Amino acid sequence: MYDLACEKPDFARFIQESLNRHVECDWGDVDDEDKETNNQALKQGLRLLSAYNDDRFPKHGVATIWIITEADRSATTILFPNEY
Repeated sequence: MYDLACEKPDFARFIQESLNRHVECDWGDVDDEDKETNNQALKQGLRLLSAYNDDRFPKHGVATIWIITEADRSATTILFPNEY
């Protein structure tokens, strides 16, 4: 992900915009059940998972990124689904 972000400024912006959305509790392209799970996780101190799609990058094998915040809020990780 780091290399692609360095090579493609548009992808780096997509990552930043997605992270901003995650921080604002906009869970992106997850289904309604996962959105509700995240809303409950906020109240209960559980892990958060959001997903963001961008079809501008399919030739690089990138359409979706995941953002995961640990339950204790100590770390947030941005990754491709196949890296999970």
